[in-house]
Amino acid sequence: MISVEEALDHLFALVAPLDAETVPLAHANGRVLADTVIARRDQPPFAASAMDGYAVANEDVRPGARLAVIGEAAAGHAFAKTVGKGQAARIFTGAPMPAGTDLVIIQEDVMRDGDTITLGDNLDIKSHVRPAGTDFKTGDEIKTPRLLGPSDIALLAAMNVADVPVTRKPNVAIIATGDELVQPGETPGPNQIIASNSYGLAALLQNLGAHPRLLPIARDNVKSLELAFDLAEDADLIITIGGASVGDHDLVGDVAQAKGMRRAFYKIAMRPGKPLMAGRMGNATMIGLPGNPVSAMVCGHIFVAPVVRKMLRLGTAPATRRTATLAKDAGPNGPREHYMRAHLGPDGVTIFERQDSALLTVLANANCLAVRPIDDPARVQGDPVEIILI
Repeated sequence: MISVEEALDHLFALVAPLDAETVPLAHANGRVLADTVIARRDQPPFAASAMDGYAVANEDVRPGARLAVIGEAAAGHAFAKTVGKGQAARIFTGAPMPAGTDLVIIQEDVMRDGDTITLGDNLDIKSHVRPAGTDFKTGDEIKTPRLLGPSDIALLAAMNVADVPVTRKPNVAIIATGDELVQPGETPGPNQIIASNSYGLAALLQNLGAHPRLLPIARDNVKSLELAFDLAEDADLIITIGGASVGDHDLVGDVAQAKGMRRAFYKIAMRPGKPLMAGRMGNATMIGLPGNPVSAMVCGHIFVAPVVRKMLRLGTAPATRRTATLAKDAGPNGPREHYMRAHLGPDGVTIFERQDSALLTVLANANCLAVRPIDDPARVQGDPVEIILI
């Protein structure tokens, strides 16, 4: 058996960042920027008012000064004339500053009588002007790698970027295996269960920015498994679930190798998820996950997610860990690194008592995995523990 760290090193060596594609700005949210993007204009493109009030020249500003209002500037509608000495222009937030003005007297500091304003005694001396290019200038860059979110989309729009270079979504084929499985909504036989792992992993992959494809369930025979692998030929990543152990009905490894899979490793010193396999099959990376539902999902967070992030050009790194304190005592750990289902709350981390790898209800109630090192001794409330948020 190899360590989790060694397994990740092997997995990272099996994949490479994917190529780029260009998508419309409206479709770029949640995608990974694949190339540097350059602003095509200044923002704001002109000196603009930050408040509603009156645009004036600084030299005319003094308490009690009387100024003639000669026009108006609004957002999208500049005042075309020059404001001279002793004059002012009514202005609204976002409007271009008229020629001859360099500050805005807010409307609360002004009394207006017809076309004349009188400045108050306690003037706000701020300019209330946003200079041209205050936010960004033509040629400013947004660099890769960057996972684009709503704020980034707004910034790209303001930069007048209509088409965005992004990393292509990994095409991930998911193959659930086993005679015992039926699809959700079907009626299982007396010895069958519902396929759940594939749907949980597909959701995880969607959240990671990949494109998952749920293939038909592969039965425990060579022909069915061969057909499943044939259907996955165009995938960037093939994930099998179950059938990777050493039982008489666990055929995935043998069939995969017969189809040309070059195995990188098999079995990891971790709980849950010991019978995990990986290698290259044609142009795809293959990861064979355990069949127990919690094992498959935990391995999805620990192994599949970092692999997908590398494919998306988001770097080569394991799942992010943070340190928290135990809310309750925890017993000693054994000879394998243990990723225990737990809940992080205001009082710290509570490790659930039931850790069976078949218990999806426990996983659904967890918001983190508490990572216990090999042969970690018993811990007491308040002790630090590393966790991975899920």
